[in-house]
Amino acid sequence: MAKKLKHNIELTVYSSLDDLPSKDKELVLRAKEVSRKAYAPYSQFYVGAAIRLDSDEIVEGSNQENMAYPSGMCAERVAIYYANSHHSDQKIESIAVTAFAKRFDVTDPVSPCGACRQSMAEYELKQNQPIRLLMTGESGEVYIAESIETVLPFMFNEIELKNE
Repeated sequence: MAKKLKHNIELTVYSSLDDLPSKDKELVLRAKEVSRKAYAPYSQFYVGAAIRLDSDEIVEGSNQENMAYPSGMCAERVAIYYANSHHSDQKIESIAVTAFAKRFDVTDPVSPCGACRQSMAEYELKQNQPIRLLMTGESGEVYIAESIETVLPFMFNEIELKNE
């Protein structure tokens, strides 16, 4: 069901993981699984991302922290860079992002940080095809944006780099 959320952004909202179509549910479950492999000793906020490629293959990434903060890497960028490095001939269809924490329950959908949104936007522009973004927490609602541009409406792109 479409629902307007913060800043009048319209997303599809499912009340729980169980309500998702099977391919989306599988992607979110893979993101949840890989979040358990995150290295997050400082924030204790464990993020997982799973990407479905147009071949239907799924690649994953989890956040990797570093004591020399902020030189760690978010799950979304770990996954997207891996996908491009190993599957550069394939397009990204969708990305699922989820998280859990040691100190509290993550019951609201987790959204990517600004750097991750810009990185995902780059690939959306590169492949000239929208990337669906699925966001959830440990439990609760699942938000789906049909394009990264939905969550980054004034994204920086190559047009801004041209001096014409």
